Amino acid sequence: MTYDPGSDARLDPRVRAFLQAIPAPVAVSVASRDELVSEAASPEGRARESLYEQFVAICDTEEVASSEGLRFEDVSLMSSPDGNEILLQVVRPDTADEVAAVYYIHGGGMATSSSFHGNYRAWARIVAANGVAVVSVEFRNSVSPGRVSEVAPYPAGLNDCVSGVNWLFENAGRFGIDSARIVVAGESGGGNLALATAMALKRQGELVRIKGVYALCPYIAGRWPDDRFASSTENNGIFLNLHGNYGMMGYGVEAFEASDPLAWPSFATVDDVAGFPPTVISVNECDPLRDEGIAFYRLLLSAGVAARGRQVLGTMHGIELAPILCPEISRDTARDLAAFATS
Repeated sequence: MTYDPGSDARLDPRVRAFLQAIPAPVAVSVASRDELVSEAASPEGRARESLYEQFVAICDTEEVASSEGLRFEDVSLMSSPDGNEILLQVVRPDTADEVAAVYYIHGGGMATSSSFHGNYRAWARIVAANGVAVVSVEFRNSVSPGRVSEVAPYPAGLNDCVSGVNWLFENAGRFGIDSARIVVAGESGGGNLALATAMALKRQGELVRIKGVYALCPYIAGRWPDDRFASSTENNGIFLNLHGNYGMMGYGVEAFEASDPLAWPSFATVDDVAGFPPTVISVNECDPLRDEGIAFYRLLLSAGVAARGRQVLGTMHGIELAPILCPEISRDTARDLAAFATS
């Protein structure tokens, strides 16, 4: 049965109206990653990406997110072990005070999107306005390029995210950032990469470089529907239709088949997350991914991690990254994220 947002009484009326105004999402299944990359590089794929970028650009205004009292810097650096270029965007309060930092990883299923898109640039300002630095990493997507032109499957994007946070830790003083207060955060695919970055740092013996993790609506199961997670069926079709194989094929089908938790953190065990710093898992009520996020929160608790869970009622997947839709929800989560980093 096709999902009808107009009849879903759980939804905030603004979210309901938005979902009724856009095309219903469709499931995507392909034979290989090459098929996805080829389609994304086609004229039709590039036109679709350009249209999306124009749409989210409406968030990038002073009315939505003021730049007053903030300063900005872009940095290019080399990622390890491949020697490729990645980019960091730094937004911080324009003061001499040393501040905590949110190292933010954009969503897009590890496959698409860019931290340079208007909604992410606005989000960085909204978070930074709460007295923290926001450092957004532009990593290699697995399917469609962002500002970094190269695309590559797992573990490329994860390696880039780990390289970026290591560089930030080592160069924090350059930006007036307290290296003892760096939090890794991200939504959706960025939530996946935030959790995976922490696990990778743990394996490298460098987990002390971050003081916390804040994952919003993490995209971590790899295959949907999943009988363990009722929301993957009950909420499918609400903004996302996950009942294909796009995510697994685009990012890392071999890693999925190998049950690799660094690619798909739902495979993580207590041993994988034991010793994590304080971690927040934030989910959206009407999201197909809701229950896999809750399950990861419970895994953290079972490992003795100082974990906190939060659920935003009435919302679809990643609502915070659409700050023109429900601005008070975006700002509430931004305040919580900033307070987590500074506390």
